[in-house]
Amino acid sequence: MDRAQKEKVVEELGQIFASSGVVVVAHYAGITVAEMQDLRAKMREVGGSVRVAKNKLAKIALEGNPAAKMGDLLTGQTVMAYSEDPVAAAKVAEAYSKTNDKFVILGGAMGDTVLDQAGVKAVASMPSREELIAQIVSCIGAPAANIAGAIGAPAANIAGILSTIEDRAAA
Repeated sequence: MDRAQKEKVVEELGQIFASSGVVVVAHYAGITVAEMQDLRAKMREVGGSVRVAKNKLAKIALEGNPAAKMGDLLTGQTVMAYSEDPVAAAKVAEAYSKTNDKFVILGGAMGDTVLDQAGVKAVASMPSREELIAQIVSCIGAPAANIAGAIGAPAANIAGILSTIEDRAAA
């Protein structure tokens, strides 16, 4: 890899660190190509991505970044999983580490905050953006449904009474 290619990789990694909601760093020694493709596919499903890069280049990209202390995690064969959604990459990485013991989460970063293994697990247990939106919509929709039911109840009661009177008159 020549100097221009290295500079390009450092620039790309800098963009990843700056624009990602979460970056998870893990060891992946012993993972087969098929297993890595499976991880990449799972990350793509949630809008995330996986990147393998030389640790030295990643550390250079981290210089001046608020999460520069994450550079301490970059030793050995490391892979970075990242996503704009602050929890998506952490959820996929955590789930994948449970099914593949060769994928060992070391930590990561969420914005300016450097995370250890427990921090990544905590982030992974949080609801995703879509789940939060669904919860908020259901909270907003529930009172409206209750109001509609309360408004419609008297009309339904009157209709029931009229139906009973009509049945008695016909009999």
